Amino acid sequence: MSSQAIEVCTHAATLPEFVAAHPRLFVLTGAGCSTDSGIPDYRDANGGWKRQQPVTYQAFVGEPTTRQRYWARSLVGWRRFGRAQPNATHHALARLEQQGKLTLLLTQNVDRLHQAAGSENVVDLHGRLDRVRCLACEYRMPRMGFQVELLRLNPAWAELDAADAPDGDAELEGRDFSGFQVPSCQRCTGLLKPDVVFFGENVPRERVDAGMQALHDADAMLVVGSSLMVYSGYRFAHAAARAGKPIAAVNMGHTRADPLLSLKIEQSCAQALAFL
Repeated sequence: MSSQAIEVCTHAATLPEFVAAHPRLFVLTGAGCSTDSGIPDYRDANGGWKRQQPVTYQAFVGEPTTRQRYWARSLVGWRRFGRAQPNATHHALARLEQQGKLTLLLTQNVDRLHQAAGSENVVDLHGRLDRVRCLACEYRMPRMGFQVELLRLNPAWAELDAADAPDGDAELEGRDFSGFQVPSCQRCTGLLKPDVVFFGENVPRERVDAGMQALHDADAMLVVGSSLMVYSGYRFAHAAARAGKPIAAVNMGHTRADPLLSLKIEQSCAQALAFL
């Protein structure tokens, strides 16, 4: 673990120096990257939940009522989430890759906006929300096509509108979900789930291994827009610190890895990365 004290900066003047000093960066991104694209984040400045915690894998698989509530919220929220566009942060990180300075961009986000901005060497640690997967036969279909089927079965829900939530869904508290119809797999009638990692579900081993290999090959780690409160992301900061690799973080507020950081920029992601 690095013994360097954290330097908390209110400007990005030292971040260009960090990037210049470490030509091979392992970059991990989180929800803060996508807030300028209209996708809300999960946590406040202290690392606490802003809203009710996301649905767990166990509840989604085991409770039909949970699936009804999830897909009803998703039907409403997907209209805006599916149209989200990359912002300046995504484009800045794509530029960093084009300059040959990344070993990997590992993202905790499921919105695919890094890829839309032009990043190619990306691992979606928590999966991707633009696909739906059958838990029985592994058939995958585009989320947009699934939206059409949701609307066909539940036309009354098409008129609803509500505040957006972080997972591509919407705040619909107080609604009666009991009549909401959830489609089954068109190939085997199995249970359909977003192709993302829910709370209580394990991240596929190959994604973790790819991240650890890229971290091993890197000179330093850069965290952008993540509090690292979830272990699936924090483990990489912990591994970097154990390997003696410097870690810089751009995040508004507390991160779980604060004691491990050698540089912290408390500024919006777009402002901090504007030099790129």
